[in-house]
Amino acid sequence: MSQQVRGVVARAKGEPVGIETIVIPDPGPGEAVVRIQACGVCHTDLHYREGGINDEFPFLLGHEAAGVVESVGEGVNEVEPGDFVILNWRAVCGQCRACQRGRPWYCFNTHNARQKMTLTDGTELSPALGIGAFAEKTLVAAGQCTKVDPAASPAAAGLLGCGVMAGIGAAINTGAVTRGDSVAVIGCGGVGDAAVVGSRLAGAAKIIAVDIDERKLATAASLGATHTVNSREKDPVEAVRDLTGGFGADVVIEAVGRPETYKQAFYARDLAGTVVLVGVPTPEMKLELPLLDVFGRGGALKSSWYGDCLPSRDFPLLIDLYLQGRLDLDAFVSETIALDGVEDAFARMHKGDVLRSVVVL
Repeated sequence: MSQQVRGVVARAKGEPVGIETIVIPDPGPGEAVVRIQACGVCHTDLHYREGGINDEFPFLLGHEAAGVVESVGEGVNEVEPGDFVILNWRAVCGQCRACQRGRPWYCFNTHNARQKMTLTDGTELSPALGIGAFAEKTLVAAGQCTKVDPAASPAAAGLLGCGVMAGIGAAINTGAVTRGDSVAVIGCGGVGDAAVVGSRLAGAAKIIAVDIDERKLATAASLGATHTVNSREKDPVEAVRDLTGGFGADVVIEAVGRPETYKQAFYARDLAGTVVLVGVPTPEMKLELPLLDVFGRGGALKSSWYGDCLPSRDFPLLIDLYLQGRLDLDAFVSETIALDGVEDAFARMHKGDVLRSVVVL
């Protein structure tokens, strides 16, 4: 039988979100119902509310989540009821050309639950990133559930579901940061700070955090940045070069998603260095670079989707590092809130007052 739960819904562009009753169907083939324990408030959820992703309102928001599998549908063998899981928004298909070539982290046919969750009047909901976890329970594809050690704090573990994984993966998976590298991270919000942490995990010798907010730079330093640059006060390209012997960083991670900061990243890297774009641009943004510079500087210009992660590989590994005290996921949790605190959390996030607010149920 279907069941009814509370969830945070955005009904129209720019309107405040509200708590509504959500109808969760029984899981069908390949699906799972998960009881949510915690879900981070990510900027992507605000993008949904503002119509910046698409206009498929109403949205059931929330996607950085951890919880316990309650029930599964026919044919599910990845997880079973009682498993503690982190939800992901890229359940790999195993059949596309990327998967068949042994590169499932690039899967071109990721999927979500086939059934729709609805409001009580039958209105179909669009779950944020195919998850919809600002709710007591949600319906997902079973492949969106990654089993991890239940000793982990749900509030911390859930953040691997999006922003923290995106940043760590941008450094380790996409940027291939390794021992002794110099790294610059432009933009020190949640994703940028996670890139700092990922660079430190990978053994980078020098990690330069760049932002316009001294509070964010202080946080980046506490998480492992060896140097900070306030780009309101200094040209970030010159500053990064000055800190790297005049050459530029081996890897520059752009975690803002704007043409201006991308150009800074491009020119702040060493010859044959790597630029990683993990910040999400908006559709109208355009980038113009001299093609001769693109050719002459060599190296690689990469985009990082979800940190090029493979959840089944990366989530358990990172949770193990967390439980060993080698990865401080708790540092990303600025506050815990109830379901009815999401709208206020959006305002605090927009002002830069928090790294992550986390809904705890």
